[in-house]
Amino acid sequence: MNNLTLRQQEILGFLQVFSQERGFWPSIREIRDHFGFNSTNAVVGHLRALENKGYITRIAGQARTYRITYENSEEPPADSLEVIDMPVYGNIAAGFPDGIEQGDAIDRIQVDIHTAGIRRSRRSFALKVRGDSMVDAGIFDGDMVIIEPALPNDGDIVAALIDGATTLKRFIKRNNKP
Repeated sequence: MNNLTLRQQEILGFLQVFSQERGFWPSIREIRDHFGFNSTNAVVGHLRALENKGYITRIAGQARTYRITYENSEEPPADSLEVIDMPVYGNIAAGFPDGIEQGDAIDRIQVDIHTAGIRRSRRSFALKVRGDSMVDAGIFDGDMVIIEPALPNDGDIVAALIDGATTLKRFIKRNNKP
C-alpha cells in the first residue's frame, strides 16, 4: 500500500469494510457521502487511481462495477468465502407500492453468504430497488436487495404486500399488529 495516497488508503479500507459487512459494493454516492466529497467526480477519480494501481477491478455490465482484487491488499481467507448464485426477479418500489414481476429470473448475481449475513437457501432472491424512500436505511435507487422468506422481527426491512402491490418498507408493530 506504499504507492497509495492517504486518502486512497482510507477509501480502500472503507470499501473492504463496507463490502465485508454488507456483502455488496457501496454506491458512488455512499462513498461521496462517507468522505464528504462535494461531487461524485472525486470518487470516480479515486476509484480510477485504485484500479490503475491494481487494488480494484472494474467488472463491465454490472451495477457497482468494481471489486477488490487483493493483488496488493490483504486477501480474506479462502475458507471464509461461500459464494452462491442468486436469481434477480425484477424490481421493488422503495416508496409507492408496485408489482413484482414473477417468472424467470431477469439476471443473476453472486453473493458470499457469510459477508452478506444470509443463510444458504434456494428461496432467497434479489430485487433491484426503484425509488428513494429507504435512503435513511442506506438503500438507494438502483441498489440490489436480498429477499429471504422468513417471519420478520420488529424493525426489519421487508418486501411488503400493500393493496396488492409490493414495496420495500420497515416492519413495525403497533399494539402487537404490523
